[in-house]
Formats: sequence, C-alpha cells, structure tokens
Amino acid sequence: MLEIIRFAVVALLLLAAVILESFSVFGVNRFRFSLNRLHAAAIGDTLSISCVILAAIVYTGLEVLSLKYFLIVSLMWMTSPVSGHLISLLVYKTDDDIEKEAKEWKN
Repeated sequence: MLEIIRFAVVALLLLAAVILESFSVFGVNRFRFSLNRLHAAAIGDTLSISCVILAAIVYTGLEVLSLKYFLIVSLMWMTSPVSGHLISLLVYKTDDDIEKEAKEWKN
C-alpha cells in the first residue's frame, strides 16, 4: 500500500513538473517584452526542476542520496533567482529601447 502512495506522489510531482514547464514555454513564446520572457523562463525552470528533484527524493526514500537531492534543490532555489535578477539588470542597463518596450507592453 505504501508503494502505491509513493508511486502516486511521484507521478503527481512529475505531472506538475510537465504542466509547469508547459506554462513556461507558453509564456516564453507568448510574451514580446524581454523581461517578461525572462520571468516566465526563470519561474518555470525553478519550479519544474524542483518538482522533478522532489519526485526523486520521494522515490528514493530517506537515504543519503535524498540529502544530496535536497542540497541540489536548495542550491538551485538560491542561485536561480539571483541569476535571473542579474540578467534582468543587464537587459535593463544595456537595452536602449527598454522604455519604449515597456510602454508598448502596458498599452
């Protein structure tokens, strides 16, 4: 019975990862403004990979390998928002038409 519950949780986490990544791909293809595309990609990347690694943690159970997976997730949760922020600052400071793109996006 415990194996069925574990399988169901792993399957739901993997399904959630596929759905989140699909939304991310849809957002990257739909948005025209570069910072919106960056946001959609960063959120989808962080959440979907986290769901996949959490599914691996549930699948393996409480072992040393699960601790390694958890360290990967925590490192990713710390570095992904920082890198997304730095890339958005780079776009903001180097794009000459950023004000025009932002006004077009608002309308």
